[in-house]
Amino acid sequence: MKKTILSFSALLMTYFSLNAQDSTKAAAPASSTTFTTYVDAYYRSDFAGLKSNNKTSFTNSNSEFQLGMISIKADKTLGKFAGTVDLGFGKRADEFSYNDKDIATTLKQAYVSFAPNSVLKITVGKWATHIGYELLDAYSNRNYSMSYGFSYGPFFHTGVRADIALGGKSAMMVGVAEPTDFFNTKAEAKMAIAQFSTASSDDKLKAYLNYQGGMGKSQFDLVLNAAISNELGFNYDATVCNISGKNWSSNAVYMNYDFNPTFGLAVRSEYFNDSKGALGLNTAIFQNTLSANFHFNKFTIIPEIRYDDGTNRPFLTKALAETGTAGNFLIAAVYKF
Repeated sequence: MKKTILSFSALLMTYFSLNAQDSTKAAAPASSTTFTTYVDAYYRSDFAGLKSNNKTSFTNSNSEFQLGMISIKADKTLGKFAGTVDLGFGKRADEFSYNDKDIATTLKQAYVSFAPNSVLKITVGKWATHIGYELLDAYSNRNYSMSYGFSYGPFFHTGVRADIALGGKSAMMVGVAEPTDFFNTKAEAKMAIAQFSTASSDDKLKAYLNYQGGMGKSQFDLVLNAAISNELGFNYDATVCNISGKNWSSNAVYMNYDFNPTFGLAVRSEYFNDSKGALGLNTAIFQNTLSANFHFNKFTIIPEIRYDDGTNRPFLTKALAETGTAGNFLIAAVYKF
């Protein structure tokens, strides 16, 4: 797989340097390039004054301003070929690529695709996982802090996959990848990945059944999206993962309501269960997060209150005594260019 990725990287460099065909030759295939850039930052205050009470991704701080991530993404299409280079700088990118070093930590995504027809697309490289409802980029989520399901599920895959249209609104994806969250590894064992998706004719109801498995791990995930109206939406994400015979699971419900184009509310309620110690946490946690979204053109302010209630006293008080509850206030700023 390492040789495949090195070859892929060389191909990607060549791909993004292609120029228009000479006017005396046959007409060049349709080509387009788009760039997406954003930056986010946040301030988080734990009610007990301890950053260790945070047990999810990307907000591991207390009483200090933090840069989340500066992100630059380029998407290129050229006829039946497409490619993406997605770079990230900051704590969010470092935690996303936590198994890698040096330049690999800044490479959030890097892949090329070939679609010989309208039914099939082959993709090679590194891409964000298909599993779960939440996404890495802060502007893609209504809550700034992350769920337990996202934090302990896969972040990305490196390998090859095939996306297949099944007709109507249904599609499937199958692929083979390196061990979860590795861009470069000497491990010989691989992971199988898959997804089945479908939707109603008006796209107001969508469903995704996701899978990854191999190396003593298997995970099934179901995401349901419902657009009740232009203002109100509900989403559900259920996942169960078996690691060496022990299960952990997460069930999360999301409700989003936009009062107008400049103001909306997002509520997330999640029951996370690692009471069997698959992840070493040995607790079940019920967390609730309320986030407001204030939109000012390309600028979004997200004030957020979060409360976590766990069994087996997984948190600490100001006096460093074990307790079952933890809470925090957070305010984030996201600017998408």
